[in-house]
Amino acid sequence: MPPTRPALAVRRAEIRATLGLAGPLIVTQLAQMALSTVDVLLLGRLGPDAVAAGALAVNLYNAFMLFGVGVMTAVMPLIARERGRMRHSVRDVRRTFRQTLWVAATLAVPIWIVLWRAEPILALLGQDPALSHDAARILRVLMWSLLPFFAFVGLRGFVAAMERPMWTLVVGLAAIPVDAAVGAVLIFGLGGAPRLGLVGVGWATLVATTFLFVALSAVLIFDRRFRRYRLFGRFWRFDAARWRDFLRLGLPIGLMVAFETTVFNAAAFLAGLFGTTTLAAHAITLQISALAFMIPLGLAQAVTIRVGTAFGAGDRDGVRLAGGTGYGLAVLCMITTASVMLTFPDALIALFLAGSDAEVAETRALARSFLIVAALFQLVDGIQTVTAGMLRGLHDTRVPMIVAGVGYWGIGAVACWAFAFPLGFAGRGIWMGLALGLGSVALMLTLRWCRIVGARTPQPQNTY
Repeated sequence: MPPTRPALAVRRAEIRATLGLAGPLIVTQLAQMALSTVDVLLLGRLGPDAVAAGALAVNLYNAFMLFGVGVMTAVMPLIARERGRMRHSVRDVRRTFRQTLWVAATLAVPIWIVLWRAEPILALLGQDPALSHDAARILRVLMWSLLPFFAFVGLRGFVAAMERPMWTLVVGLAAIPVDAAVGAVLIFGLGGAPRLGLVGVGWATLVATTFLFVALSAVLIFDRRFRRYRLFGRFWRFDAARWRDFLRLGLPIGLMVAFETTVFNAAAFLAGLFGTTTLAAHAITLQISALAFMIPLGLAQAVTIRVGTAFGAGDRDGVRLAGGTGYGLAVLCMITTASVMLTFPDALIALFLAGSDAEVAETRALARSFLIVAALFQLVDGIQTVTAGMLRGLHDTRVPMIVAGVGYWGIGAVACWAFAFPLGFAGRGIWMGLALGLGSVALMLTLRWCRIVGARTPQPQNTY
């Protein structure tokens, strides 16, 4: 029987609400990518050695940063649940938010200790001593940006959970010229400033991330809709129960992100074994896929909030509606991006690769073959990302973490090696293995969602 008009109206309203929340979050993610892109472009002016040293520093930095960002995203389902449980709650929202700052510090301090010793770590990984030394110099400055950035991610999650993500978008876009200007001045010594060279990139990122935190904090303090929460009032007060609850929910998310990130790092290492051409084609395909990935990533954050709010209210039908809407939108969006990749592969590759010599032609041909597989895995990549967001809305993060470990490493990494080497598919086999790993995670998370929501929707409990 077709759905009634009231049911259709409810679905349309949910689609509008999800897209209205997801749109600014997607653009915000793209703005975050732009910051790192600006740094690479500036380093490129110093020569290939500077780019290589910067890549070493950023890769090590990102390994810790992405884990921390995963942990910090727990603020979204936590605040969404509080708002669903009591729409106009102020005290509980403020107390939960306050622990966001404590968790940011909890994560940053041990990471600082590790990154301070970056040079011997890179040496243990077999990196060139001169490049390791330069990368360590960058990290000695860059690492301090972790605390303001983690704090900003917490603030960003709060603003998104309040379903007012435009402020985050405005602040994120404003940070791009700040990063570019500070980087240009300090790297090249413009306007009488000291010429810091490589280290200027670290200072630029530190200034940009501090700007993100300060600017969004100012919004939360002065905007009339946020002002009533008095979020920074007595921010130094420690709430052990909420701090533990935050980490209980957030650490599995961080580990899930780490499993996915490291399997892609391992895939890049495998691609490098087939030579420079294969590695370059792999990097181009990965960059195109990463841009497309911003769509389901922003959508997943929106769905986490929509599901979490319904979960907090104990609304089983609302949970199903929010989850089903996000799932359907993910499928539709990723079919669209896959179609673009299959229809315009040469135009996409040309954005990253210029020239017409034999090596460039070979790289383009390889990238085109990789894009065919990458286009097919867009669907499962979008599904696994959004379904993980749906489950986070239900505060279900431990089992998805295990699923990610099994799917990405037990299946995906093994399949990358098997397809690439014993089965002889070389570079394309790496992407086939990634697709299989992502597909297995998407399937297992979908079954997990169906089992939880199909049986019953857990009722929220105040555990504090």
